[in-house]
Amino acid sequence: MRVSPTSSVVPAQSASPLAESSHGGESPSPLAEPSCSGEHRPDRPCLTELRLSAYAVHRRAVLPIGPLTLFAGPSGSGKTGALRAYEALARLGGGASLVEVFPDPGACVPDRARPDAQHRRGFRIGCTADGPEGPVRLDVAVQAEPQLRIVGERLTSGGLVLLETALRDPTRRAVQAAWHTAGTAPVTRAPLPDDRLGTALLPLRVAGKTDGQRHVLAAAEQMVVALRSVFGCDPRPGRMRLPVPTGSGRLLGGCDNLADVLWRTRSECSRRHAQLVAAAGAGCAGPVADVLAEPLLTGAVRALIDRGDGGRTELGRLGDGELRYLALALVLLTGPGVLEVDPAGEVPAAMQTLTVLADNLDRGLDPRQRAELLRLALRMCERGHIRLVGAVSDASWAGGTDGVTVVHLEP
Repeated sequence: MRVSPTSSVVPAQSASPLAESSHGGESPSPLAEPSCSGEHRPDRPCLTELRLSAYAVHRRAVLPIGPLTLFAGPSGSGKTGALRAYEALARLGGGASLVEVFPDPGACVPDRARPDAQHRRGFRIGCTADGPEGPVRLDVAVQAEPQLRIVGERLTSGGLVLLETALRDPTRRAVQAAWHTAGTAPVTRAPLPDDRLGTALLPLRVAGKTDGQRHVLAAAEQMVVALRSVFGCDPRPGRMRLPVPTGSGRLLGGCDNLADVLWRTRSECSRRHAQLVAAAGAGCAGPVADVLAEPLLTGAVRALIDRGDGGRTELGRLGDGELRYLALALVLLTGPGVLEVDPAGEVPAAMQTLTVLADNLDRGLDPRQRAELLRLALRMCERGHIRLVGAVSDASWAGGTDGVTVVHLEP
């Protein structure tokens, strides 16, 4: 099923798996590529599809990704797992090793997956990134047991295999890679490490001397740029209430250091801060004239709401829903320079998109706060520099809204 880029409510679909074995020990199988002839190509690379062929509770699942996407479903349906798979691909695209990305790889193996004769089990994930090069697909097979390693990877564009890797010798910590050359030799073959994403290594390996090599580089770079600049966010009100020491001024995923970030951003961008104040007024109880931070004698800073009548309220006195709402609004109104992310420094900011992954997006929020946060998210996502993928138990409050893609997951 194709998904409208404006507004849709769709179930998760089935995906063609990389390989049918549960251990992930086979290289990816060919996957059909949609024609992009005549279709609009976004200027900023972005993910349009997440594929969980065999991952945790997911089997052959295709999850469409729009500018504002909500994964909806009851407990156990795999909403958090889908966000973790997205973040894992993002970290691999940024060059992280498998051990860093999957500290507990066994938890990613599908339930009841049986090991093969060599006692191997694994999982398979993938995604599609659209951009100037058109849709580019990445599929990865990971062996989780007995050794954590990438045993198969495939990068394709327009039906053409640009990169393919496979584990040929289990005794070596390397995979055999072949990438498209279209020169005197159709492909170039070389070993790549089995603990890193080959697509992220291609810009260091491919010379770019032939048209084929340049195509490989452009597709790989589009995928890496689309994957990077991801910010996983799940505000924790209990920690946000406390004064915090001044630091980098970059917001953590739990928003623990909200006061430190307010101390920095209030003076750096008056326009964005005014928008935050307006958002706070719309979602917090009582009048809001300003949201600020002040230093304490201990060297720490605390966050406050100025009520405009000479009174101030410490953020520690706000309810959990108010704190989560305020933190999420701040995330949507800022960017990579304020959030604790690692953007692609070699790519101009105008060509990048920050993707916010928000688990439990609606937790603790009342109907007014949900509506205001949705309006703010739609406004920010329409500009193209930010995208939001959130997990909610019930998306009835957002379903049918133009610009929102709702993906229903079932246990």
